[in-house]
Amino acid sequence: MASIPKILAFAGSTRIDSYNKKLVKIAAAGAKAAGAEVTYIDLRDLPLPLFDEDLEAQEGLPANARTFKELMISHQGLLIASPEYNSSLTAVLKNAIDWASRPAPNEAPLAAFTGKVASIMSASPGALGGLRGLVHLRSILGNIKVLVLPDQIAVAKAYEAFNADGTLKDPKQQASIEQLGDGLTKILLKLNYSGSRLREVHP
Repeated sequence: MASIPKILAFAGSTRIDSYNKKLVKIAAAGAKAAGAEVTYIDLRDLPLPLFDEDLEAQEGLPANARTFKELMISHQGLLIASPEYNSSLTAVLKNAIDWASRPAPNEAPLAAFTGKVASIMSASPGALGGLRGLVHLRSILGNIKVLVLPDQIAVAKAYEAFNADGTLKDPKQQASIEQLGDGLTKILLKLNYSGSRLREVHP
């Protein structure tokens, strides 16, 4: 029997009232409704120093980097909402990815990323909704062995897109974001089922 998919959801923002935190929570709700176990984390709660190999050599992986990496390893899927800063992803998101990519002794390279499946999205005050930043995020994740699903949503004019309760004013847009979580869950369920069937045939 296939196991319940585990999905880690987070935004590449530390701002308290972040549009992207609201966005990824909508996708997370869609994943939960589809049967996934979802863990939401706020990168504000896991502050990290800028990646520095000298610091790593002297002190090892920072505690918050270990926590983030362990969460990545223990989940099969990723829901990531990425703000766009100067046509790219945020420094806080790139820095978290860089720290999580560092191997522990006797650990396979990119253990926190290999074989993961991700859905990405963005919200921005601009007219493109953060679309240019998603191009860079997709490229980075693909290069570190994450399967990034083709569907993505960029919510433009985010300052007027959300209700006070964090939902989107446009019902179709709300449903599309929920569908990102739903779709990721269904892909993971299929992969888990295939894996369980293979284990049955080749124990």
